[in-house]
Amino acid sequence: MMECKKLIAGFGIRQGKACRLDDLQVCYKEDLLSLARYFGDSGADELFIYDLSDTEEDHEKTIGLIKEIVRLSDIPVIAGGRVRRLEDVKKYLYAGSKAAFLDAGDDDNVDLMKEAADRFGDDKIYAYLPDSSYLNRTREYAQLGASVMILGNPDITEEILFAISSCEEHFLLTGSDENMLSDSLKLDLVDGFIACLLEDSVFMDLKQELKSQGIGVDTFESSVDFSQFKLNSDGLIPVVVQEYRTGEVLMLAYMNEEAFKETLKSGCMTYYSRSRQSLWKKGETSGHFQYVKALSLDCDNDTLLAKVNQIGAACHTGEQSCFHQSLIKKEFKDSNPLKVFEDVFQVILDRKINPKEGSYTNYLFDKGLDKILKKLGEESTEIIIAAKNPNPEEVKYEISDFLYHMMVLMAQKGVTWEDITRELANR
Repeated sequence: MMECKKLIAGFGIRQGKACRLDDLQVCYKEDLLSLARYFGDSGADELFIYDLSDTEEDHEKTIGLIKEIVRLSDIPVIAGGRVRRLEDVKKYLYAGSKAAFLDAGDDDNVDLMKEAADRFGDDKIYAYLPDSSYLNRTREYAQLGASVMILGNPDITEEILFAISSCEEHFLLTGSDENMLSDSLKLDLVDGFIACLLEDSVFMDLKQELKSQGIGVDTFESSVDFSQFKLNSDGLIPVVVQEYRTGEVLMLAYMNEEAFKETLKSGCMTYYSRSRQSLWKKGETSGHFQYVKALSLDCDNDTLLAKVNQIGAACHTGEQSCFHQSLIKKEFKDSNPLKVFEDVFQVILDRKINPKEGSYTNYLFDKGLDKILKKLGEESTEIIIAAKNPNPEEVKYEISDFLYHMMVLMAQKGVTWEDITRELANR
């Protein structure tokens, strides 16, 4: 199986704004978080973020933004740029980055490489080469523990590619010239290309072009050919659409073969409009696009299930879901673990924002971190004691108490269940 090359969206962050890597004075107009999520939705495999902070205060703000980007985006993040000490590497990684890069143009960063690799693992440490003059030192950086070299020179030439081909290390190249994409990715040692592109660039389109040139990239390929689908009398297959994060059912639509193939090609849900008798890309007029996360076929091959990232509202009425009209409802307890955890956590957050007199949760917040930690210690001890007793009901009760107090700590420290589940998934 051909190994896929990565197409990576690269940008810098300065004072809370995203800017182009090939011209740091040019800022993107879009909101930073929306831009980062758009790159992932439009087909980028990873995000490369260069921290351009000038001050410690701005650096801390950027770390917070990287954490938000990791939370919102479904693709890995590589971050670095402002490393003064080992603690800065830890901040990038603890914010959720898959790897942190150290600038080889800074001798202090080079001195930190081995310590960082020993502490966090060499797979977490990359070396950033400001230009091609550093290519003759890649062996040194690899021996210090850097597992990937990132060439920051945006003007890739044939001479530079030849020099890279003489190296033994793996590379990510940075550039703004789309004409050099295919030449760069044809080199075995080049794992990916960090593209300095405009905010309206669609990475899936670039991937399709690379694919046509025989370069292995990650695109949507159906495991079942459309000819195997069982269509209705109109030659269409119904598609049930879900929000991929919450599982909420958003709408029902239909596809013909052309719509299905366009969906795979673009990564955007495209349907066949029965009323207009034509293809219909969801969001092309409203901006409420649906970016594909997964497509499944039912056991009879006659219905598709699409899990999507819904931008804006799915329904033309402005409602999030087309299924917003309640007809009947029987009260029931929702015991879905993730939903229960999230619901309880949201109540705790609400108490923090909107204190309620007599609330035990507000009592803990008022007393502060030391009191919350004391209660956590007590509750963990109670779990150990209960576990020694034969009645499992006691363990259930004590674990529930512990989880509640743990969620109070999460709220106090600004940690969400999504942060926790993402960290566990990464492990």
